[in-house]
Amino acid sequence: MTELNRYYEPLTVHITEREQGMMVRTVLERRLGVSRKLLSRVKLTEHGITLNGRRVYTNDKVQSGDVLAVRMEKETSADILAEPIPVDIIFEDEYLLIANKPAGLIVHPTHGHYTGTLANGVVYHWQMKGEQVRFRPVHRLDEETSGLVAIAKNPYIHQQLSEQLQADQIQKRYLALVYGAPSPAAGTVDAPIDRNPDSPHIRIVKPDGYPSVTHYETEAVYRGGAASMVRLRLETGRTHQIRVHMRHIGCPLIGDKMYGPGEDGEAEWEAAAGRQALHAEKLGLTHPMTGKWMEWTAPLPPELVRLEQMLAGQ
Repeated sequence: MTELNRYYEPLTVHITEREQGMMVRTVLERRLGVSRKLLSRVKLTEHGITLNGRRVYTNDKVQSGDVLAVRMEKETSADILAEPIPVDIIFEDEYLLIANKPAGLIVHPTHGHYTGTLANGVVYHWQMKGEQVRFRPVHRLDEETSGLVAIAKNPYIHQQLSEQLQADQIQKRYLALVYGAPSPAAGTVDAPIDRNPDSPHIRIVKPDGYPSVTHYETEAVYRGGAASMVRLRLETGRTHQIRVHMRHIGCPLIGDKMYGPGEDGEAEWEAAAGRQALHAEKLGLTHPMTGKWMEWTAPLPPELVRLEQMLAGQ
């Protein structure tokens, strides 16, 4: 095994005349958007930052025609047990994996849930492929929410996609089946969210909470307005945001045990859903390596198809 096999494929920059005399740090930040944190990490290794194959430091100067390379050491999720859990992989290349998570599956191991998560299944998948990759989800879904999750396969991809997420440049679309019908049929819920001081695991709308914005559009109304299908887009990504906001406007999600109508819910609908009727159906982002916009969709899972048919009287 050669020394360079310890690293992922390098990020390379061919220095132009306009970059003559610039510092390595400046070029990498401008051309690749490499963060200071990542630069601080890679510069510690022998082949982390090289210029024409020779190790350099971030304050060294570059010349026109030079080839600047950044290498990240390969990693694994040593703390995540690989388990043969089936994973519905929608897309994968050497930089990114898009999975369609079923309801009932936690994204990442947490206290009390060290196994049986999406992470355990993805780590097993990579192990079977002989890939050395650390599990880095760009965003998460609640355990009982199904749909698309993006997972970065190296620190640079994770950094780039996290920045897209913070800048609201990642398109996330959800589909929900709710009680009632929103009025107006399309609009925006702009209502701050924070923890419930009496029950910290529950979120509520609070005037002094964190800014939270959800855009919605009613897709279909059932049974004279007793229920509806709503498409949603998040502008912010607070914990339980869609569930809290839909309850706030009087349209709680069917099957939602935490934010639903409780005993006032329809037992038949609740049983059909079996969980909160929320699905992350569409995901779009700019691929950090190609610069191309990519989109993926995941069809409504069988339990929500059955619920929708029941609501529609089919």
